[in-house]
Amino acid sequence: MTASPAQIEAFAETVHGFRVWEHRAPDERRVITLDSGHKVVGYSYGAGDEVVFLLNGGPGLPCDYLRDPHLPLTDLGFRVVVHDQLGTGASDRPDDAGLWTMARSVDEVEAVLDSFGLERVHFLGHSWGGWCGIEYALTHPERIGSMVLANTAADIPHLLGEITRLRSALGPETEAMMQRFEAEERYDHPAYRAAVDLLDHRHLRRTAARPDSVQRSKDGFNAPIFMAIQGPNEYCYTGSIRDWNRLADLARFDWPVLIVGGKNDVLTPACAARMHHAIARSQIGIFPNSSHAPFYEEPEAYRAMLVDFFRRHPLRLCRAEEPQPAEQVEAD
Repeated sequence: MTASPAQIEAFAETVHGFRVWEHRAPDERRVITLDSGHKVVGYSYGAGDEVVFLLNGGPGLPCDYLRDPHLPLTDLGFRVVVHDQLGTGASDRPDDAGLWTMARSVDEVEAVLDSFGLERVHFLGHSWGGWCGIEYALTHPERIGSMVLANTAADIPHLLGEITRLRSALGPETEAMMQRFEAEERYDHPAYRAAVDLLDHRHLRRTAARPDSVQRSKDGFNAPIFMAIQGPNEYCYTGSIRDWNRLADLARFDWPVLIVGGKNDVLTPACAARMHHAIARSQIGIFPNSSHAPFYEEPEAYRAMLVDFFRRHPLRLCRAEEPQPAEQVEAD
């Protein structure tokens, strides 16, 4: 199912006419009631048996930023399904800190897939969506046909070591200043915010302007969710995810996995490499001019890699294939 020009509300293209992202109404919208009684909203675009399920990062962000750059996949024969996670977007926004757990989030993903009747999917998790996606795949492996782990990690303690290395590049005085304000929980101090902004520019978003789809997610950010699970920012982890480590369990993944990252990402190439080495049927692509969002920073190369991976591993064959040795794919 291809979207008509009348259906597309907004879009952005490169100077060469490549559609980077598009925003349009879903072909199907579902309100899904969770075991807690809260409701989340799911969206389906396109048609067909090759279903790509997107789980966006945050935590605490509406799905717009990840959904919109993947909607052009519907023009290539893929169905795209995504949802606003609890507390974000059109979904309920409860004020209950006890809800922001990994286990409940896994149950939420299962409720969404079950509601849409999706027995098996290409599962794409970005950032926090990769962490939750790993946990989901370990809990519900029967749902996974193939997996894309995008700009994510499987070992948070190792990631924290990488973040320490990135912070140290700011110099000892700046690092000492950051440690002081973190100890005092003064995360809004102008000097501290300036350091975080510089790190964001280096390792989170290197595009000249924030795309509209990203701005929509930013405008809907639910900060208490992020604080409960992760912390005050991308470089200071104080939340419940701090000790999470599933690296050894990745050996249980017996489906094809594509691991993508950016050379400059805060979730560094070293994090991607550790996952690649742990998963027998994995391939890895590191985009040289990207940080945390290659689907905006190097969109043509990213989508080409994604589509090639999905087409080499159609859902009807994914779990029937014999295990293949790990391979590495260069991102042009």
